Parts: sequence; C-alpha cells; structure tokens
Amino acid sequence: MSKQVQRVDTLFLHETGDTYLAVVVRDGKRVFRAKLELKETSAGPRPGRFRVIRGSSEEPRSPDEFVEIARRASRIRISEQTTKPARDELREMLGGYQLDAKVVRTCRYCASDGRYSPITADSAVKSGQDYICVDCAVTELEQELAYHGEFTGAAQDRLEELMLEVQDIEKIKNLLKGELDPDLTKFDEISSTTDDIELVRTDTLNLHPGLQGMLEDRFDTLLPVQSLAVDNGLFDSAERSSAKDGSGHGPRPGGADQLVVSATATGKTLIGEMAGINNVLNGKGKMLFLVPLVALANQKHEDFEERYGDMVDVTIRVGASRVASNGSRFDPSADVIVGTYEGIDHALRTGKDLGDIGTVVIDEVHTLKEDGRGHRLDGLISRLKYYSDKRKKQRQDYGGAQWVYLSATVGNPSELAQKLRAKLIEFEERPVPIERHVTFAGGQEKPRIINRLVKREFDRKSSKGYRGQTIVFTNSRRRCHEIARKMEYQAAPYHAGLDYGRRKKVERMFGNQDIAAVITTAALAAGVDFPASQVVFDSLAMGIEWLSVQEFSQMLGRAGRPDYHDRGKVYMLVEPDCSYHNSMEMTEDEVAFKLLKGQMEPVITRYDEDAAIEETLANITVAGKKAKKLNDRMLGEIPTKHAIGKLLEYDFIDGFAPTDLGRVVCTHFLTPGDSFTILDGIRKEKHPYEVVADIELKDQEL
Repeated sequence: MSKQVQRVDTLFLHETGDTYLAVVVRDGKRVFRAKLELKETSAGPRPGRFRVIRGSSEEPRSPDEFVEIARRASRIRISEQTTKPARDELREMLGGYQLDAKVVRTCRYCASDGRYSPITADSAVKSGQDYICVDCAVTELEQELAYHGEFTGAAQDRLEELMLEVQDIEKIKNLLKGELDPDLTKFDEISSTTDDIELVRTDTLNLHPGLQGMLEDRFDTLLPVQSLAVDNGLFDSAERSSAKDGSGHGPRPGGADQLVVSATATGKTLIGEMAGINNVLNGKGKMLFLVPLVALANQKHEDFEERYGDMVDVTIRVGASRVASNGSRFDPSADVIVGTYEGIDHALRTGKDLGDIGTVVIDEVHTLKEDGRGHRLDGLISRLKYYSDKRKKQRQDYGGAQWVYLSATVGNPSELAQKLRAKLIEFEERPVPIERHVTFAGGQEKPRIINRLVKREFDRKSSKGYRGQTIVFTNSRRRCHEIARKMEYQAAPYHAGLDYGRRKKVERMFGNQDIAAVITTAALAAGVDFPASQVVFDSLAMGIEWLSVQEFSQMLGRAGRPDYHDRGKVYMLVEPDCSYHNSMEMTEDEVAFKLLKGQMEPVITRYDEDAAIEETLANITVAGKKAKKLNDRMLGEIPTKHAIGKLLEYDFIDGFAPTDLGRVVCTHFLTPGDSFTILDGIRKEKHPYEVVADIELKDQEL
C-alpha cells in the first residue's frame, strides 16, 4: 500500500450506477477517489475491481489494497443517496472483514463528484427532492442568477442569506420568478416609536381669534411635533430677540426661526401654516409658502384657499418654464403667496415688490443638497433675507420675516440648523411600523407583480375598517399610464402632466376608497398626500437619476397612516443589471441595497463654476455691490472673485450691474453654456427647435 494512505480518517462510499465511488479523506481533504466493483463469492460479496481515478484515466489497483484502506480507516461512511440494496451489499462485504459502516446524509452533488461532504439538518439546503451542501447551493444559485442577469455583490449576498435562512433553493428560484412569499421578500421592519411628549392643548395657544377658533374646532390638542415647535418658541418673540439673524439687526417680531425635521405624515406642514397665518392676521406681514414643484404649489394653493380663504387672500406664483413666467394669477399684494422656489426667485430677479414678508416657509428644504437645484434654493434664501432686511431698514413698522424650514429627511440636522440660524425641532416618531420588502423582476414582469400586490392589499381591511391602498412610484409619465392600464382593480395615473381637475378627481376617488392605487412619478413624491397603506417602487430612478437615500426615505414614509392602517408596507421591485440612462453609473440592484442600508446623506450645497456664476449674477442683479454679502451668507462656499471675473469676461455684468445680456441670462435661469449656445444659434439664424436640440445634445455630451 502507498504511503499516502497509511493513515485514513474517513473512507466514503457512494453508489454510482453499477459501481461504487470510494473516497479517501485525510485531515479534511480528499487524498484520492476510486471506483470499486464487488463480486459474488461463496463467502458473500467481496472487492472485485479497484481503480484509482487520475484525471480522465483510471489506474488499476489490487482489490486487497481497498481492504487495507478500509481496515486503516478511522470511520467508514456510506452516503444516504445509496440505495438500500446497495447499502446492504456494502455492509455485508465490510462485515466479512469485521468492519462496520454508518449511513450519513451527504451532499448529492459532492458525492457524485467524489467529495465527502456530510450535511446536517442545520446545514442542508433543499434542491428539488435532494439536499445539498452550502457550497454547492451557492454555486447553483450563482448559475441561476447568471441566467436571470448580472447581479451585484450586494444583491447576491442578500439572496445567499435568504437561501441559507430558508434552506430551500427552489424558493429563491420562485422569488426570482416574481413570487411574493412575504417571508422571502421581507428585508426588515421599521418599528413604530412613540416619544413621550406632553401635547399642547389648542385652547391654550392664544393666537389671533380667527385662527384660534379654527384650530379649536379641528383639534383638541396639537400633534407631538407641533407641540414641540410651540414649546420651543414658534409664537414667542422672546425666543427670537436673544439672537441676531446675521444681518446686523436685533429683535424681530414673530416667533423663533425653526428647522423642523420629522417623518412624513407627522404634521410638519401645520407648523408653518400656524406661524404664517397668525403673523398675517396680526399684521406682521404676508406668508410665503415655498415648494420645489409646480404640482405641489397648485395643491397647496387649493388647500390654503379651502382652509383659510375666508380669513386671508391667497395667490400662487410659479415659473411655468424658464423662458416665461406664468404670472397671470399672481397677486403680489395677497396675504399668502404659495410659490415654487423658481417662481419666487424669478420675482426677485425681475425686481417685483413682494410687500412686507412676515413668514417664509421653505418646504422640502433638503432640496439644498440636490445637484442643479440646490444652489438655486440656497441663493433664493439669501436673496429673500436680503429683501426682508432691506425693507426693514426702509420701514419702521416692519420687523422682518420669521423662517420655518420643513423636511422629513436630513442627515445633518444640527449642522443645517446652525447654518440656517434656526432652532432645530427634531421628532423621530414613526406612527405605524413599516415592512420593507425586496423582490426581483424584469421591466416587463413588474406590472404583473404590481397588480398582485395592489389586489392583495385592496382585499384587506385594517382594524380601523379601511381597505389597503397603494401608491406606485415609477420614473416616467408614460410608464404611469402603462401600469395603470394593466391593473385589474381600478387604478389611476397621477402626474404633473394631467390637468388640475383630473388630479383633484383622482385625489377624491382615492380618499373615498373608490380606487385601489395611484401610479405616480417619483418627482411628485414630496407632495403625494394619499392615505396609502402600501408603497411600491416600480423604479428606483427619478427621471434619469437614481433616488437618494433622502428621497427614498421620504417616499416610503407615505406607507401607513395611524388613523387608517395598522402597518405600512413597502415593496421594491428590482431589475438586475438595469439602468435607465447611459449616464447612470450603478445598476438597480446595486442602488436597492444602497438605499436600504444607506445612511441619510448630509444636506450640503455644493457649487461648480456654472452654479457659482449663476448665483453671483442673480445676487448682483438683486443687490448690486452688496452681492458679496449675499454670497457670504449662503450655505455653500462660492468663489466670489472668480465668479465675478467670469461674469465680466462673459459680458454679463458691467461693474456691479447686469448688462442687458446678463439680465436676460439671470431672468431665465440660464447657465453660461446654454446662453452661449442660444446666442450662437441666433447669430447663425437657426430655427428655435435647432437651438433647443443643440442644448439637449450638449447636455448629453456632458
């Protein structure tokens, strides 16, 4: 016998057709494998042929060598997959040499490949009718994933974890085919939390009688985050008199400037409304309520008209486009101006008189971190503060504006509050728990899965007696209609391309539980105010950009209302190896787990050269020589000298005043690159469509 088998830890035997596979194991590693054939003798079955396998060849050995190996083995094991007659034959053969063997559960794949891989109930993974080891199960899963498309490491790790948890690879295959077993799709659960906060009674607020009476009719007490805001000086001028506002001026009437950070559906908006309407009614100046999107401005305008229209005049100011401001309904003398950031900024850039501003409410203030739009909000805040300070110097009876910033998602709330010179009101209560689920599907399969989710949810009623309803977020208006058409239960598309009346009809139908779902674009996530129990992500993109953790968190927060539902559910439908535009660096499965595991990003405004030039030009247009003061007040860092140098080079300014060209560029929110493309097109007498195409092509090249 060769030296390599002088010591044998395990001799493993496994039936393969008409022969047996014999595997010799030492120190946990396979020494060699061989084929064993038995022959019948008068004494019973005995080794007949014994051939060691070397690659693709077989090396004949004496049958006596097998007997010697068996005698030297510390243990002899027979695979469970070996049939009972074959087991009996092996045991009879071994018994002839006074040797015993135990039958063990082994991995079928390993046994067939000549590896000894015993498995237990805890380590076995079911594959069809057999059980295999973890390593083989992972290999089989990898092959299955390759069939469905390229999966990232995070997605593959998640599926491997699930497979080992349920110990059944077939269930994972079903998941990849769009099955919706909640035990498999569930990623985690965000538990409900309730902070112990003493609620403020509405009859103790001592507001203007008109607002006071309305609040008392609606509520006995304020909600927790509203109570925190009141307790921290929302209506208390003393809170604001102890600190300067950064402008060099002292006390101002009205309550404390506040940054309110709290989850969706916890009542943040009413904080801004109470402060603003109370200041209006008490003669301390009008309210500006500013939002990022036209659709949200329309919704807020309607809400304010309905709620406060008998007490105050309400108007709306939105920039319908960058080229023309749709100001037909705008009344600058109104008590309440609801507007988009760009709409109000356009008014400032064009020198409109907005009157005395008593309150500025900035909804969705985390927009400050967004590329492309963040710097415009940063600039708008600085310009509005300059406008308010300038007016305060001019008018003895005007004390300036109170600022209320609202957001559900801020990663650095203390830092942001400090930069905004506002008191932080942070409330982390989650009214109902939210389950978060992940499943995988191709774009064509997603509507079928969404249909099942919508039906399943609408067929259930909460303990409060409400049917489950769904908001489906997708990334295009066309996709909204496509999905809505494929729903068996009534569903409606809902996006900014629909006229106002149709959107209001959808809202009413949803509120009356006449429809099971709304299918909306992610861009409307901030303002979709439907009492839904379930949120489904058909896409993790907003246009051609992936969702941020902030955006994702805010959108999933729409699932579950305490007065309607017992819990919320969120489903992410993830397409492996998918991106929606060639500029997207990640794939949807990579993004999914980044969003699920990600930390909230800090709200930081960053400036590239174009953004610095745009905001400096706007500040010069509004404030002339004081533009540097406005730049210095902004949250992001602007290289003012460099920006002014570029403005002079581009002939956008003459000294500290905009040129005619600069004023047009400023008024229409143009980047330097876009303005030069338009100028070049005009000089070459190009058709306007050609100019637009040139701008679009330039943007794509970037």
